[in-house]
Formats: sequence, C-alpha cells, structure tokens
Amino acid sequence: MNSETPMRRRALITAGWIVLGLLGLLDVFAKGVPDGGRTSLLPMVSGPLACMALLSPARRPSVQVRAVLVAGGSLVLTAVIAMWSGPESVGTVGVLESAALLVLLSRVVRVVPGPRTAVAVSAALTAAVIAVPLRWLPTAIRDDGDSSLNGCLLMTLAAGLALAWGLRARLLEERRARDIAAVRQRQRLELAHDLHDFVAHHVTGIIVQANAARALQHSAPEQVGPLLENISRSGSETLDSMRRLVRVLREDDHTSVRPGELWPELARLVSAFSDDEADVHLQVAAAAREARLAPEVETSVHRVAQEALTNVRRHAPGAAVAVRVDLDGHRLRVEVHNTAPAAHQAVPLGGRGGFGLVGLRERVEAVEGTLTAAPTDDGGWQVTAAFPVLAAVAGSPT
Repeated sequence: MNSETPMRRRALITAGWIVLGLLGLLDVFAKGVPDGGRTSLLPMVSGPLACMALLSPARRPSVQVRAVLVAGGSLVLTAVIAMWSGPESVGTVGVLESAALLVLLSRVVRVVPGPRTAVAVSAALTAAVIAVPLRWLPTAIRDDGDSSLNGCLLMTLAAGLALAWGLRARLLEERRARDIAAVRQRQRLELAHDLHDFVAHHVTGIIVQANAARALQHSAPEQVGPLLENISRSGSETLDSMRRLVRVLREDDHTSVRPGELWPELARLVSAFSDDEADVHLQVAAAAREARLAPEVETSVHRVAQEALTNVRRHAPGAAVAVRVDLDGHRLRVEVHNTAPAAHQAVPLGGRGGFGLVGLRERVEAVEGTLTAAPTDDGGWQVTAAFPVLAAVAGSPT
C-alpha cells in the first residue's frame, strides 16, 4: 500500500467537511434566510441531519436504509414547506441538504449491491433532489414567475450528473473485480499445470519403490519396511497436494520448475535479472537448501521471486535488489527487497492498480503460505512470503 494514500484520503475528507460547512453557512446567512416564518428554519435542521447520514462511519444502518430515510424526510419537508408556507413566507431550499442528497445519490449508485435495490433507492433520492425547488412554490405563485420550474430543471441536471458519476465508479469497480478474478483464475490454472507434473513425478517414484519392495520381499525382507513407509508418505503428500487444488484446470502453455531443481532455477532467474539490472544478490541459507518442500511450494517460491523481480524492473529501475531465502522455524521465508529507484517514478513502488500481487497472493495462500508486500523505511519495497516445510523422512533420499 502506498503511504501517500491515507494522507490523500484525510485531505479529501477535510476538504469535504470544509465545503459542507461553507454550504451550511450559506443556508444561514443568505439574503432572506431565515425570514422569520415557521417553516424557513426547517432546512437548517435537515441539512446537518442529511450530512450526518452521509458521513456517519457506522455500518448500521446500511447506506440504502440511510438513503431511504433521508429521501423520505426531504420529500416530507418539501411538502410541508410548499403547502403550509404562506405567500409572504419564503421557503428555504437548503443548499447543504441538496448537496448531501446529491453526494448520497452518487454513493448509492456506486455501493448498493443489488441492482433492483440500487435503482429503487436512487429513484427515491432523485425524486427528493428534483422536488427541493418546489419549496419556492409560494414565492412563485406570489410573483407569478417560474422560479420553481427553473430550479427543478437545474436540480434534474445535477441529479443526472450525480447518477452518471456514481455509475461510472460502479462500472470501474466491477471491471476491477472481473480483472482480479481473471488473475486469480490464471494463477489457479498455472498451479494446476504444475500440480499435474509433480503428481506424475511422485506417482512414478511410488511405482519404482513398490517394484523394489516386491523384488526384495524374499531376498532382503528387512528393507521392505522403510520402502513401504516412504511409499505411504509419498502417497499422503501427493493426495494433500491434490486436495488443495482439486477444482483447478490445466493450462497447456506453461513451463514449471521440476522437483528438486528450485535452487538452480532460482539462481538462473537472479542471474538473468542481473544481466539487465546491476547490484542484485541471492542468498540461500544452508538450512533452507536442506528443507523438504512440497512440489507446489517449490514452484510458488520461484514464482514469488519472479514476480517481485519483475515489479522491480518495472517500477524501480536501477535499484539494488536482495533475494534472501532462509528457514524460520517450520516455515521457509522468502524475502525480495529493493532500495529506492535511481530516478523518481510517478508510479509508486510495487505498482498502482495492478493485479500481479493479487494473483501471487492467491497462489501462495493456495499452498498454505502467506504473502506480504509493503514499502520500507529506505524508500524501497519488500515482498515477504512464508511457506510450510515438510517433515524429514528417515531413510528418504530427498
């Protein structure tokens, strides 16, 4: 996450409060408001109430419930002012209330999940917004003018803009959700392909050990026991791998890391990266090299390093990179850290709006691992992943 995002959000919230405060003052000090009538003070109460419904941090009641209450209250207030204000009493439109209704309308279009519910609540808010200028009705009748009609047309235009803005934000979020789902599905397909190859490798080993046990059952029966134990352990590990990804499909055009070749492949990956980027180091602890890893974990470790180095090349050219792999208890810890880029980048480190880390986290969690990515104090970026380690098997060659 970019460290500038919370500051930008706080700045926007502060600016919003300032704007709403100025609109509230406009209601209070505008010419002819209040005029001393019994109804002219009502919008000065409804405006702050609408803002409370808009800016309330509580999740209950939901946005749609608050929107319906605000829309209903605004319509009732409009009817009261239009019908009971005399010709000598100018009904206050309520600038603050109108602004809160428009912002709430845009939010409802964007966040309310059900399309039917969103349409119904948006229609209620739109009606409330368009009806607000009818509070000028006594003045229009007295002056034989069309101020109410002009006001309704203006508020119709404002409501249309709010609807368009909220619909745009809703479509963008839906497209982002589809992109994230596509990235996750692609990672599942790639991992399924790797799983197919690794299961074939394990099953081949099981068959070889079973044939050896059959050949030794008469000549060396004392060696059959360890072989059967290894067969049982290999079968259990293979079934565990299949259960994790039983719903994924295979993708035909993917190359993977073969079992037992993780460290040479990782060295080749870092070497290829160093051909283009200077100052990159790989450090693999001896304990990590001796750890037993499930096949899908091996390919996920390789993918973490590959994705992290790709992000460095894309977002932090010229930065120094360190890839470290070590054993932390019963977990294999993989860290890829880069310093600040040599030149300032408009896009923050780690990317903005991309889905590489989303798919990578899906892949890591599928093999019971964890993944974190965050900026560092030196202006760089660090990706850290932790993976489970298999228990050692006595007499196993691996």
